[in-house]
Amino acid sequence: MLYRYHPSPIGDLLLAGDEQGLHLLHMDSAQPWELAQGWYPAAHQLDAVARQLDEYFAGRRERFEVRLAPRGTAFQREVWWALQQIPYGTTTSYARLAQSIGRPRAIRAVGTANGANPVAVIVPCHRVIGSDGSLTGFAGGLERKQQLLQLEGAWLI
Repeated sequence: MLYRYHPSPIGDLLLAGDEQGLHLLHMDSAQPWELAQGWYPAAHQLDAVARQLDEYFAGRRERFEVRLAPRGTAFQREVWWALQQIPYGTTTSYARLAQSIGRPRAIRAVGTANGANPVAVIVPCHRVIGSDGSLTGFAGGLERKQQLLQLEGAWLI
């Protein structure tokens, strides 16, 4: 697995991937990153991901063109695919997301899968909000979620 750190307006990001695609986009947090054994610094292999993130944060990219290889259950991958269908600059609720995958009663399971998204930002789990319009859970913290939604014009202060 190759990795690199990348600065962004929401803090440093840890990118990790291999020939299959991007496996991880981790936001800095109070907990230190732990690099697994067998991970090596990327030379230029993750440059395209970093460039697209820079374009996104500069407001010049609305959709990522990155090969993804997140690891998860079949259900999680189904939810992560559905997240990628949420248009830039819009939000949806957990209930609507559950309906979109044909599992209207699986709202909590959808929320759990959303929270387990290992490639946040690129797979836009930040676009899911509460049914009442409130900001709800985000692994990167609600402040970052609000920043991302403001960047996209989906959230006004």
